This record gives sequence, structure tokens and C-alpha cells, in this order.
Amino acid sequence: MEASLVPKSWNVEQILDDLDQHGFTIIDHAYSLEYVHQLVKECTSHLNEFRDAAIQNGVVSNIRSDHILWINENLAIAQQHIQALFQLSQSLNRAFYLGIKDVEAHFACYNAGEFYALHRDNPQGKNGRMISAVYYLHEQWQDDWGGELHLQDKNNIWHFIEPKPNRIAMFQSDLLHEVIEAKHQRLSITAWLRSDIGLL
Repeated sequence: MEASLVPKSWNVEQILDDLDQHGFTIIDHAYSLEYVHQLVKECTSHLNEFRDAAIQNGVVSNIRSDHILWINENLAIAQQHIQALFQLSQSLNRAFYLGIKDVEAHFACYNAGEFYALHRDNPQGKNGRMISAVYYLHEQWQDDWGGELHLQDKNNIWHFIEPKPNRIAMFQSDLLHEVIEAKHQRLSITAWLRSDIGLL
């Protein structure tokens, strides 16, 4: 995959229309199966480095129980996904004047029994997160394994989005959402398209 290009499987016009009408969009079959396999391998080979996401600066939160690993320049396969999102952000900026300047992301692992309660990624415009994007990178998923993204769109309609392999769920960062308890290990990359420079 060319790191500088939005993948051909991404229908940019549809993405822009969905975000405009509903505040979220779904991209299925986002990448080649070869890339998916490489990404899963990169993620799973670093699982021992993941940390408890509920602990931030020594403070324990009770709204989430997943584990994360921030993506930096050493994770070259995941960087290709970040570059694709950054390229897409140029189209988002032209369409919606979001002023996106950066993409920050982490791997996320939800083991059986783990969840993320209702929240907003950018409550009341308190940070630079404009668009959130969750990419499901596990290679298989069954309907009864839980782990759905439960999202309220900009029209106040609720949706259950299944974590199907090779799917991207993209939405406005100020929308209310949660991750339903997983019954099987669920792997993803959570990314934020930011109007400021992120932490990494």
C-alpha cells in the first residue's frame, strides 16, 4: 500500500456524505488481506507491552478496562494506517474546515469481560480531537462475541456497529459512544484526527 494515498477501497465521497448527514461512517474491506495479516502480527507481537488503559497518571478510571499501546515510529506497519488517515484528513479539512493537523493512535486490546462505558472523545470541545476512527484488525469475529461500538449519531439515533474484521468505524469525536463488553479478545487501532499536535 502506498503510504501517501487513501486506499482505493475507501469511497471518499461516501465518507464525506455519511459524516455530513449522520456524523459517522463505516469503511468495510479497508485494506488488503496481506496488510491485515502484517498488522495483526505487529500488534500481537507487542501484546506484552500493552498497559492498563484505566490507569492515567496513576489515577484509576472505572469506565474502561481495555489495554493499549500507543503507536510510534517504531511500529512501521501501523504507521501506514495512520498515514492513510492523515491523507483522508485533507479531504475532511476541505469539506468541513476541521483544521486537522495530526493523527494520534494506539492499539487497543479488549480481552473477554472488558469494556468502555459511555463517553465522548472530545466533550464540549475540550481537546483537539475532531474525528475518531476505530479499525478492527482481528482476522475473525463472530456475532455472539460482543465488543460492538454503540454510538449515538448527530441526529440522536443509536447504532450498534459490529467489530467486523478489516472494518473502520469513523465518527465525530464529540458523539456519545461506548464499547459493549467483549466475550472474546478484540483487537483494534483507535485513532484521533486532531486540530492540534497530539501527545506523540
